[in-house]
Amino acid sequence: MKQRLLPTLILTLLSLHVNAQQRQTLSTGYPITPVPFTSVKVTDGFWGQRLQASREVTVPLAFSKCEETGRYKNFENAAAHLKDPSKVFDIKEGTFSFDDTDPYKTIEGASYLLQTYPDKRLRHYIDSVIDIIGAAQEPDGYLYTARTQNPQHPHPWSGDRRWEKEEDLSHELYNLGHMVESAIAHYQATGSRKFLDIAIRYADCVCREVGPNAGQACVVPGHQIAEMALAKLYIVTGDKRYLDEAKFLLDYRGKTTIVHEYSQAHRPVIEQDEAVGHAVRAAYMYAGMADVAALTGDSAYIRAIDRIWNNIVSKKLYITGGIGATNQGEAFGRNYQLPNMTSYCETCAAIGNVYVNHRLFLLHGEAKYYDVLERTLYNGLISGVSLDGGNFFYPNPLASKGQHLRQPWFGCACCPSNICRFIPSLPGYVYAVRDANVYVNLFLANQGEVQVGGRRVRLSQQTAYPWQGDITITIDENRAGAFALKVRIPGWARNQVVPSDLYRFSDDHQQDYQVAVRAKDGSICQQATTQLTDDGYLTITHRWKRGDRVELHLDMQPRTVRANDRVRDDEGRICVQRGPLIYCAEQPIQQGEGDDPLANDFNITRVLINQHPTFALGQGTIADTPITTLTTDAQVLGFDAQGRLTATDVRLLLIPYYAWCHRGRSTMQVWLRQDLPN
Repeated sequence: MKQRLLPTLILTLLSLHVNAQQRQTLSTGYPITPVPFTSVKVTDGFWGQRLQASREVTVPLAFSKCEETGRYKNFENAAAHLKDPSKVFDIKEGTFSFDDTDPYKTIEGASYLLQTYPDKRLRHYIDSVIDIIGAAQEPDGYLYTARTQNPQHPHPWSGDRRWEKEEDLSHELYNLGHMVESAIAHYQATGSRKFLDIAIRYADCVCREVGPNAGQACVVPGHQIAEMALAKLYIVTGDKRYLDEAKFLLDYRGKTTIVHEYSQAHRPVIEQDEAVGHAVRAAYMYAGMADVAALTGDSAYIRAIDRIWNNIVSKKLYITGGIGATNQGEAFGRNYQLPNMTSYCETCAAIGNVYVNHRLFLLHGEAKYYDVLERTLYNGLISGVSLDGGNFFYPNPLASKGQHLRQPWFGCACCPSNICRFIPSLPGYVYAVRDANVYVNLFLANQGEVQVGGRRVRLSQQTAYPWQGDITITIDENRAGAFALKVRIPGWARNQVVPSDLYRFSDDHQQDYQVAVRAKDGSICQQATTQLTDDGYLTITHRWKRGDRVELHLDMQPRTVRANDRVRDDEGRICVQRGPLIYCAEQPIQQGEGDDPLANDFNITRVLINQHPTFALGQGTIADTPITTLTTDAQVLGFDAQGRLTATDVRLLLIPYYAWCHRGRSTMQVWLRQDLPN
C-alpha cells in the first residue's frame, strides 16, 4: 500500500474522472472553475518534497494505523453481528464514534493517488478495505459501526436509537460525509461504483430518515461535513434529493433541539455574522454553505458567509493563517483574542480555512481570498505534518516552552488523516478558469493543462518560490487564441499583510513587483496589455503564441509585522515575514553531546529585537530538507551579579514557522518582543 491522495472538495465537485481516460466536467454553479489536480503535474522542489513524503510515508502510515488501532476490526465486528445477531462485541474503551472516518479519509487520498501513481497493489488493498466496509452495512443502508457492533449497548456517544444524539456526539452524519467524499474519490479514480453504491445506500437512508417531515428525525449534524458531501453527491448522480438534504441540514440549524454556539447552532445560518464555536465544524459549515449557495443561487447564504469571513480576517485570524484561539471547545475566541502559547489552531481547522477561502474565490474571483489561503497553506497548515510525513501536530501554537512535540499518531486521528487527504490535492489549487480568463493563483514549478472556451491551453511555471520571488509562466501550447492571464499579485507584495487592519507591516520598506511579457526569442511582446485590476490580479491580455512567457519578479525582503493594538497578546511585539512565510525563533532543548547549528544558544524568551532590525539570509537544513534562514542583531535581557538589568548583544536565528519542532522539544516564539513593557 502506497499513498492516499486528498479531498478535493470543490475540485472534484466540478471535474470528476469516471476513469483514467475519460474526463467529465459538470457544473456546480460556481462562476469560476478550478483546474483539477489531475491536470497539473508538480515539478516543484518545495512541494515535490511534500508530495513525495505523502506518497511514501503519510498514506502508508495512515493505512497501517487503521489496521493497528482496530478501525477495520470495527467493520468486521459489525459484519459478524449482521450475519449472526447473537454475536455482539463490546465497544473498545478509548475509541470514538467517528473512528470509521479514518479509513474513509485514507481511501479518499489513496484513490486520488491512483490517478497520479497507478499501483495495482494499492488498488487491490483499497478494494479489500471497501469489502470490509461494505459487509458492515445494514440492509437499509445504515452504516455506523459504533452502533451495529452491539445495538443494545452501542458506543456511549451514540444514543439508544439512530440519530438520537446526532446533534451531540454520535457523528452519524459526519461519518456519512466522509464516506461520500471518499466514495466519490474512488469512483473518480477507478470508474468503479463499488464504494459509491455503498455510500449512496447510506445517503438514501439519511434522506429517508432525517428531515423535517412526519416520521423523520428532525436533526442537524453535530459535526458538519455532510452538507459538502451531499452537494457533491448531487453533482455526481444528478439526484436532487441529496442537494435538498444538504440544504435542509443548513436551513434547520438553530431551529432544532440543541441550540448553542459550539456547533454553530445558536441561530439560523443566514443570520450569523461572527465565527464562533468549534473552528473545524464552523469552517466545514461555511464551505457547505458556499457549495449549496452555488448550486441553488441562495444569495442569503453568500451574504452570511461574507460577513463571517470579514469577521475572521479582521478579528480572529492568526498571522500563520490558523483559526481557533482556545482549546476549550477547540474554538474561536472573542474578537481580537489571539493568544500565542495557548493558541489552538488545529490542523483540521487550517485545512477548513483553505476550503472556505477557495470557495469564496470561486464565488467572487478576488485575490484576497487566495492571499488568506496562501498564508494558511504555507504556515499554519503544513506545520501540522513533519517534513518526512511521519509525525503530526494537532494544535499549532505560536509559542512554546517545550511542552509541544510532534506525534506519530493520535487516538483522535482526525488531523493526520485529514493531512493525508489534503497534501496531494495541492495541484488542484494552482489554476482556475472563467470564460476567457485563466487565473494563476499559486506559484510552484509545474506543467498544467486548462480549457479556455473548450480549447486546450498548456502552460508551465518555473520558480524557486517561496524561497525566491522570480516566477516564469510559459505558454507551451495555445489553441484558444486570445485570452487574459490573470496572475495573482500577493497582498504581501503590495505591502498588505492581510485584507484587513488586523496586521500591518511596521518597517519602512516598500515591496514592489516587476513584470515583463516576452516572446519565445526573448523580445518584449508589445501587443500585450498589462493592468493590475481591482480584483488583485495582474491581468495580461494577449493573443498568446507558443513560447510566450510572463516573467514576474516579487520583491521578497524580510519584513516586520505588528498586530492591531486590540490584540493584547501581541502588544509590543513583532513577527517576521518573508514572502508568504512566517518565521520564528526556536531553541531546541539539547541533551547529550553535539551542538545544533540551527540552535540559538540563549533564552529566546528574553530576546529584545532592535527597533530598526536588518536581516541576513542564510541556508540551513532541517530533516534533510533545505531551508532559508534569517539572522538579525538583538539583545538578551538578564541581570548581573548585583541584580542590575543587562543587555547582551546576540545574533538571533530565525527559521520558517512550519519547520519548528523537528529537532526535539523546543522553546519557540513567533511574536518577538521589540518594545519595553509599559
